[in-house]
Amino acid sequence: MTALDLDALDAIDVHVHVETDSCGHMSLPAEIQEAAEAYFGATHQSPGLREIAEYYRERRTAAVVFTVDVEAAMGHPALSNEEIADGAAEYPDVLIPFASIDPAKGRAGARTFRRLIEDRGVRGIKFHPSIQNFAPNDRSAYPLLEVAQELGVPALFHTGQTGIGAGMPGGGGVRLSLSNPMLLDDVAVDLPGLTIIMAHPSFPWQDEALAVATHKPSVYIDLSGWSPKYFPPQLVRYANTLLQDKVLFGSDFPLITPDRWLADFAKLEIKDHVRPKILKHNAVRALGLDTR
Repeated sequence: MTALDLDALDAIDVHVHVETDSCGHMSLPAEIQEAAEAYFGATHQSPGLREIAEYYRERRTAAVVFTVDVEAAMGHPALSNEEIADGAAEYPDVLIPFASIDPAKGRAGARTFRRLIEDRGVRGIKFHPSIQNFAPNDRSAYPLLEVAQELGVPALFHTGQTGIGAGMPGGGGVRLSLSNPMLLDDVAVDLPGLTIIMAHPSFPWQDEALAVATHKPSVYIDLSGWSPKYFPPQLVRYANTLLQDKVLFGSDFPLITPDRWLADFAKLEIKDHVRPKILKHNAVRALGLDTR
């Protein structure tokens, strides 16, 4: 396959989950996965990398693909970053691999992350503070983030509420407060050269996310996890104005398909000159894809 051709793409989806490996192992414990399905009222689907690549190629869209490593917090073995990176390398025209490494793995995790970038072409790292049970500003993830800053790849953080653990006793032990986007303001101060992407409309902290993204030049927002028809009005207003260069298309596939997201986005009151920025151009800059 040919490498990523930006001119051939209509969009870049910066938020696509790989939830199963080639042996059928899932990224989350079964009881957590079942509770999330009940919360979202969805029948779970877990396409592999080949299916994801074919799906996105048909739509002339690239996809940032990743898992979430919850091994320390949940005792569940993580999917292989190496397998995801190597699988994505078979479809370089549409797949952009990110790693996920539990911050609890410390310096050893940081060394692994460096190898994944240098040897396997990984282009960023994904965190979910609530289910990995760490606060972004408690410095436990800083060894990983320092590698990301040094090598010029972005860090993508879940923000806001999550359906994972919803309805379980004690929310399955998932602490929503760890995903308050204001915690990322400290990270942006401590690591000013790091590109940070705050994932999702950050309910119930949307205004905090807008404040951080407006104030810190290296912080972006992805719009995944919600249909655009449910976006808070202030998010739409900022996307059209102050943050028009810092808002990114993301679906949260397979939970939300890009087809559904884009159909609802087409009905959103977004300025004509802003729409292509959100769908592709802002991601090109945030991901460091344009080397021309």
